[in-house]
Amino acid sequence: MRYVVIGAGPAGVTAAETLRAQDPQGEVILIGGEPEPAYSRMAIPYFLSNKIEEQGTYLRHDTEHLDKLGIKQMRHRVTGLDATAKKLSLEGADPISFDRLLLATGSNPLKPPIEGLDQPGVHHCWTLEDARNIVKYAEPGSRVVLLGAGFIGCIIMEALVERGVKLTVVEMGDRMVPRMMDQASGNLIKQWCIDKGVTVHTSTRILGIEANKSGNARFLLKCDPIDSIEADLVVAAAGVKPATGFLEQSGLKIAQGVVVNEYLESSVSGIYAAGDVCEGIDWGTGELAVHAIQPVAAETGRIAALNMVGKVTPYPGSMAMNVLDTLGLISVSYGQWMGVDGGDEAHLINESAYRYIKLQFEEDRLIGAITLGMTEHVGVLRGLIQSGIRLGKWKDMLMQDPTCIMEAYLGATHLNS
Repeated sequence: MRYVVIGAGPAGVTAAETLRAQDPQGEVILIGGEPEPAYSRMAIPYFLSNKIEEQGTYLRHDTEHLDKLGIKQMRHRVTGLDATAKKLSLEGADPISFDRLLLATGSNPLKPPIEGLDQPGVHHCWTLEDARNIVKYAEPGSRVVLLGAGFIGCIIMEALVERGVKLTVVEMGDRMVPRMMDQASGNLIKQWCIDKGVTVHTSTRILGIEANKSGNARFLLKCDPIDSIEADLVVAAAGVKPATGFLEQSGLKIAQGVVVNEYLESSVSGIYAAGDVCEGIDWGTGELAVHAIQPVAAETGRIAALNMVGKVTPYPGSMAMNVLDTLGLISVSYGQWMGVDGGDEAHLINESAYRYIKLQFEEDRLIGAITLGMTEHVGVLRGLIQSGIRLGKWKDMLMQDPTCIMEAYLGATHLNS
């Protein structure tokens, strides 16, 4: 049996290791599109901020780990999939056949339609090579513009601040982290960053990036509605999308990502998907969703591999879950944090202390939450949401004071035990 895994990130590496453990005699091939050992993209900001060496981003500290397991590694970009013939087209190499295939290609950075975005000195912070280029220019005191204040942008922002640059963040949304935080919490994060010395412009678009001919900065960024901004380095972090481009003629069902069933199998038998490219069940809504977080990637990689070797293992689905540290301010969003029609919500805010909590209910079940500057009991919040336990009278307590999370949890679990 020949198992082929495309993607050398957390999902792909976990899957390859699981395949080897479950089928010691099978052929396991891991294809990565970069010349690096398998690494974690989420570790790149720590490399940027000099907290770790480049080797610290590697998923396995022993660079020969996969070789020792008998997992063959290939470093080529996959350009196409013939699902009927069970063959992959590779750039710079002959096609390769498979018996079982796992798509774990992750995401690609979004490229906004901005004139000048592709010129030298403008970098996406997505690969180790990107990070090496950013390090060359992000020197103390240099003027850096970060395009995007979403989840990834905020992680990169912290690394840039720690490098001592003069940072300006430009976000087209009306608040920071708009896909994770509501208006109140997103604006509090913005003010927190401003207080830390970062210039932040929300509701702002970059119209073009051009060489700066009149000043001493490298670039001049034309913006709307604010004045132009000078920069020595531009870092683009405008979001990501599942890496499905090479699957356009494959015949697989693709929505936002590769659509899978409860066994993480695609619409074509024998082809599976895991990680950021996988569009599976959101257990909270029952609808299809892509949850691009590393714990989900590793778990879907493991379960997909079990199903590939014939050990039938359903995946219960994943939950929208984000935890972000923005210059020391911790924010969390779980589940359906935006609420549902007919549901109730409770919130409490202390702007001067940068503390905020918002709870979302459907009937007497907690279905989503946002917290800012409050790390107490976030695990309990997650447990209440995931369990779907009925709160009964304890919902009324939370509606009056949403910080009474532990009391409600103990009361509700005792009531339902």
